[in-house]
Amino acid sequence: MASGIRLDLAELFESASSAALVPAAIAALLLVRALPAYLYRQELGPRAAIAAGLLQATSLPFIVAASQIGVELGKISEATAAGLVAGGVLSVLLFPAVSLALLRRDRWSTA
Repeated sequence: MASGIRLDLAELFESASSAALVPAAIAALLLVRALPAYLYRQELGPRAAIAAGLLQATSLPFIVAASQIGVELGKISEATAAGLVAGGVLSVLLFPAVSLALLRRDRWSTA
């Protein structure tokens, strides 16, 4: 038994529906995990609230584990798992960078 990330790019681009899962996974992460942080925009300010939401929306370990379990149980295909994991990878790569850029811009604009 092994654990860890395995992203099969051949499976990911095998069909349009698998590739379409990448932006869908990112959108779902933003909706479920980032949107609630926006409720704090009055206390934090809009940029800080968006930055906090983006940081909360990064997700990879859960997606990797859940997709691996789904594949092993035969509930999802390797292509579906690849699309979900790719969305998680992009969230981990992009969301923190955008958050830091927002916070830096906010710091420089108030200084």
